[in-house]
Amino acid sequence: MANRFLGLTLFLRDGMQSVFAPAFFGMGLWLGILGSVVLSPVAASPLQVSENESIRRPRPSPPVLNENVDVHWIGEDDSFAWYQAEREGGGSEIVVIDLKSGARLEPKDYPPGVPTPQPGSELASIALISLPRFDRTVQTGPETEIRFVNQTTKDVELVWVDQDARPRSYGTIPPGESRSQHTFVGHLWLLRDRNRNPLAAIKCEVKGPATFTLTSETERPLADEEPGRVEASVDSTTWPRAFVRDYNVWVHQNKDAAPVQVTDDGTEKNDYTGRIIWAPDRKHFCLFRTERAELRKVFVVDSTPDDQLQPKLVEFGYAKPGDALDHPRLSVFSADGAQAMIVDDELAPNPFEVRDVQWRDDSQSVRFVYNERGHQRLRVIEMDVISGRSRIMLDEVSQTFIDYAGKYFLSFIDSSNELIWMSERDGWNHLYLIDQATGEVKRQLTKGAWAVREVVEVDLASRTLLVAAGGIHEGEDPYHQHLLRVSLDGAPPVTLTNGDGEHQWRISPSKRFFVDRWSRVDLPPVTAIRSLETGNKIADMEVADASNLLSSGWTMPKRFTARGRDGETDIYGLVVFPNGFDVDKKYPVLELIYAGPHAAHVPKSFQRLGDLHEAANGIGDKQFIIVRIDGMGTSFRSKSFHDICWKNLGDAGFPDRIAWMNAAAEVIPQMDLKRVGVWGGSAGGQNAMRALIAHGDFYKAAVADCGCHDNRMDKIWWNELWMGWPVGPHYEEQSNVTQAHRMNGKLMLSVGELDTNVDPASTMQVVDALIRANKDFDLLFFPGSGHGIGSGAYGTRRRIDFFARAFYESASQP
Repeated sequence: MANRFLGLTLFLRDGMQSVFAPAFFGMGLWLGILGSVVLSPVAASPLQVSENESIRRPRPSPPVLNENVDVHWIGEDDSFAWYQAEREGGGSEIVVIDLKSGARLEPKDYPPGVPTPQPGSELASIALISLPRFDRTVQTGPETEIRFVNQTTKDVELVWVDQDARPRSYGTIPPGESRSQHTFVGHLWLLRDRNRNPLAAIKCEVKGPATFTLTSETERPLADEEPGRVEASVDSTTWPRAFVRDYNVWVHQNKDAAPVQVTDDGTEKNDYTGRIIWAPDRKHFCLFRTERAELRKVFVVDSTPDDQLQPKLVEFGYAKPGDALDHPRLSVFSADGAQAMIVDDELAPNPFEVRDVQWRDDSQSVRFVYNERGHQRLRVIEMDVISGRSRIMLDEVSQTFIDYAGKYFLSFIDSSNELIWMSERDGWNHLYLIDQATGEVKRQLTKGAWAVREVVEVDLASRTLLVAAGGIHEGEDPYHQHLLRVSLDGAPPVTLTNGDGEHQWRISPSKRFFVDRWSRVDLPPVTAIRSLETGNKIADMEVADASNLLSSGWTMPKRFTARGRDGETDIYGLVVFPNGFDVDKKYPVLELIYAGPHAAHVPKSFQRLGDLHEAANGIGDKQFIIVRIDGMGTSFRSKSFHDICWKNLGDAGFPDRIAWMNAAAEVIPQMDLKRVGVWGGSAGGQNAMRALIAHGDFYKAAVADCGCHDNRMDKIWWNELWMGWPVGPHYEEQSNVTQAHRMNGKLMLSVGELDTNVDPASTMQVVDALIRANKDFDLLFFPGSGHGIGSGAYGTRRRIDFFARAFYESASQP
């Protein structure tokens, strides 16, 4: 996707459940969003929050002028651009730029299409954009309002996705009704149905009241209907047709002929299923026959249901590491159903997942990607539909893991018999041009001690790619993303963005220009227009002004870099200070931890850092210094950096985190490393308790919310990807349950009883182990609530109070 103002793809499908959740908590699914395409898979995290959760609404703060510049293009070739600039005192003005010269125009020279503000009022610019993909609220700008209109026939849940990718439910909108919702520029909103399937995602782009209408025509939930149970929808004008009925395949040649059943071996346990994919010439089609495994059921009790007095038993499917999985086999049929072929089982003997089924342009073969269980092999397999023979086109193997969830890209170029493939085979995440006939590398497209983060766009006409990359500038934070143009034919990559910060971009309709917006946590956004061909700057637009925010007492975070455990590798993090920071005072240090290997987690762009600032300011005069750190084992660096996590989630980068804090305290002596606490949720909850188990000499207190404390108890895809398969003794050795007796320090656990993301029994098993070990701890149990509830208003207050008592009251005692 071109418009990286919207964020990276952070969703994938675990193949077993349909539960929405953003990236902060480390799991995922494929997500089809209203008005968008089906998303490409990248690591994410299912998370659910009960409607009963007390919503902690964002606090208003002084605006940062021109933090978000909304650009509009004029002319077929984007000859002009205009935007509404914010000015001190609440005013605004229209700025028009001639993109041929880069000059700002006077009003008398404006081209047709530029609106004129009415006297005494601000321009009501277009305020909403429909998002094809998103991860979280990144910026918080001026207050505004969105009116949501539900024109569907069912209830729709309104959800705000906050800065840490936690979904906050704002209740439901009944059919035919509307809701006017107070919000802020830059906030992300999700509409989903009663089953939590996403229907639409939108972002509030600029201030000014706006309306978003959800209709049955535009509403498009996941197209993954119950496999094999219903007929596939087809174009009423297209013949022949194929569909599944009663687990078997049927073919309908034309409207005058009766449909014919062409298979009779489909059963409930081994059914033909899913989407039917036709060859371009419609002489063949394919779909999967899936041998079903029994899906584990997890049971939780809703002790406080809304509709009755007595508790309810809640049941849901939930595969865990080591469980048996469905076995899909690609089946190919001729259009009349006379010929049936199946891919050679020896080439795909033990699938975790089969994906990306695509026909060749000439309809002579069909290809797919086989992800072998254990995540150490990815294969591209091809079947020739004339001979029925299958072959391995490409075989990617790793001695540790292949991060199929976060570092995956495949694009076939049939006109030249090539494909583009993403791989870490040389130790960094790069792109390769592969010969389809031989599977050999024709050319390594990107190379060096830096990492490709995303393929933004493929342009086959010019044989170039637009690529997001991190680490391309020596001496700059390697997590900062820049936009590159990469040639398929060997020309050196061209860097299209410039500026020491995290870059986001929006490409113009003509693809001649793009808006480059870059910032850092300690630098408000700078916005310019650049050439998409050369990267040359066409015009400066605005430099955001945060003076009002800073004068309100808000503190700018400090970036800090130190050597990690090996004394050589740079570890990056940030420090957040409380308001009124006193250089003559010592402060306890709290780390917000999330060591999920699917991503990196330290913010890089300018944002309010609401939870971190709230924690820093504590209670009254009981304030804290807050840190966030990306230790080894997290993503977006080298393969060796990432591999630290393999079969080793208990490590959580702690040796790097401790070394970083020791180095930071030498520069910031106000950090009191005798009083260090840690908190986190989900995988971060696991990490937080692990800190007291493995490093109780350094960390003195921890709050662990909804933790996946034992990787055998958590969802299958996330844990098998990093901990490996089959399940080995290292799972038990790194469990917070089996190691609870080693816990030293003050611990508070929290969990929602209706957590369908991480089995809440994982927390209760820790509770049992702590009791058996005669350990003191606090437990905060939320009836009727789901995943992430510990970050709600009540849980946040209790967490801050817990740390205040742990580090201030205990320090004052004799």
